[in-house]
Amino acid sequence: MIVFIDLGRNMALYGIKSSIINAPLYQNAAASLRSIRQKGLDLLPNVQFSNEKFLYKVRDIGKNFSSDKQRLALGITALATQPVIDAKNKRVDEKTRKVSVARTIAKIIAGTLTGFLIRYGCIKSIKSFSQIPGKGVPKYKTIFTPKGIKDNQTDAFEQYRNAMGTVIALGIMVFTNFLIDAPLTKFLTNTFVKHQEMEDKK
Repeated sequence: MIVFIDLGRNMALYGIKSSIINAPLYQNAAASLRSIRQKGLDLLPNVQFSNEKFLYKVRDIGKNFSSDKQRLALGITALATQPVIDAKNKRVDEKTRKVSVARTIAKIIAGTLTGFLIRYGCIKSIKSFSQIPGKGVPKYKTIFTPKGIKDNQTDAFEQYRNAMGTVIALGIMVFTNFLIDAPLTKFLTNTFVKHQEMEDKK
């Protein structure tokens, strides 16, 4: 009985959705939105870069700027901007602002520190365990080496190592968000708040 009720409800919802989508008013609005979006895209200049030095630099940055460095860059940017935004929030009282700033700084430091270290460690570990099979190379050192790989110096293989390290790091961080980030954020927040209270008493 419940199955039939759910089926009927789903059919009814599908019918309503279909009626809305096929309605002339919806069709006209969707067409207008697509037209506006396309006009916005048409305003953007079509740029083609031909300077070889510039292109080489971009490729070099893309090659060497792995996910651990990206996480560090995001953390530094957040640390430079987000606390300032919280400090200028006039909709809350001064004490709340100070606690908010302390918590924001603590959260950024904890997230950046663990994110960078875990990514960096995982990428380094993948490099250690993706060696080219051969004489004197233990089997466990090749557990992440794809079959048929003969050269570990190519750009494609380097990108594979970075990507594999990042994937494993993301899996680990599912747990470290609760085991490390949250406790560390709480500890740092309390430390910053106590320090601020001591400064205010002086």
